[in-house]
Amino acid sequence: MDPRIAGIVKDLAAGRLTAEEGLAALRDFPTEDLGFARLDHHRLLRQGLPEVVYGAGKTAEQIVTIVARLKRHGHPVLVTRLDQDTARACGTDLDAGHEVPGRYDALSRTWSWTPLPVEPRGEGLVVVACAGTSDLPVSEEAAITAEMFGNRVERLTDVGVAGLHRLLERADVLRRARVIIAVAGMEGALPSVIAGLVACPVVAVPTSVGYGASLGGLAALLAMLNSCAAGVTVVNIDNGFGAAVAATQINQPVAGTTGGPDARDASSAAETGSSPSATPTRSGESA
Repeated sequence: MDPRIAGIVKDLAAGRLTAEEGLAALRDFPTEDLGFARLDHHRLLRQGLPEVVYGAGKTAEQIVTIVARLKRHGHPVLVTRLDQDTARACGTDLDAGHEVPGRYDALSRTWSWTPLPVEPRGEGLVVVACAGTSDLPVSEEAAITAEMFGNRVERLTDVGVAGLHRLLERADVLRRARVIIAVAGMEGALPSVIAGLVACPVVAVPTSVGYGASLGGLAALLAMLNSCAAGVTVVNIDNGFGAAVAATQINQPVAGTTGGPDARDASSAAETGSSPSATPTRSGESA
């Protein structure tokens, strides 16, 4: 055991520290050095969710090692941008060490695992509205991430502005949302249209879908940044993960300024494995 942790435990046992003081002291450490990565196991204490693994650029061996170390701490695990070739190379090694298997979703390129079923919580519904079928890889990354974070999610697919009636037919769902993630490529008009119809926050995700002058999503990004609908929040191109984080922060607001597991409800503090829920709440991907 880290001697700093041992000292804190002794001080807690002796009554020299309160439980709140001990928890605050633990928030700054430790990390685990794997040589190729430094895992932040105490992100759960500071932000309410353990570190998320960004799979692009990592080898199968690196991903398997990181996942195994995170699972040993009882953390829910999410790997984003895990392409099919790397996922096949990882094989069943990702499921080692626990009887509950993980789930790979080829469309969103995500792999997820929780020791217990995720129980939805939060103030309401997160709606993920996808403009076109070609935008689904990004919208599914957002939807699956939001579900992993403990949000109740409803998907609206192929509701782009080229057929506006398709969106208006689902206006009742839009109006029930606490927050809406709007995913669109091409000219990126969908978030502006939605934001003009609802009172809740809208998180806009530009995608790289489109022909030449879409410039790999830059056209959609600029259109969303220049939306005439007030208050639209815009994340980076194809960043469904980032949109889900923003939506979670809206749907599950912290009580206070320091965040951490005491900021929402009692179950957050026990998500290392003793909680009846494995619901994560906040995240940042690993480098």
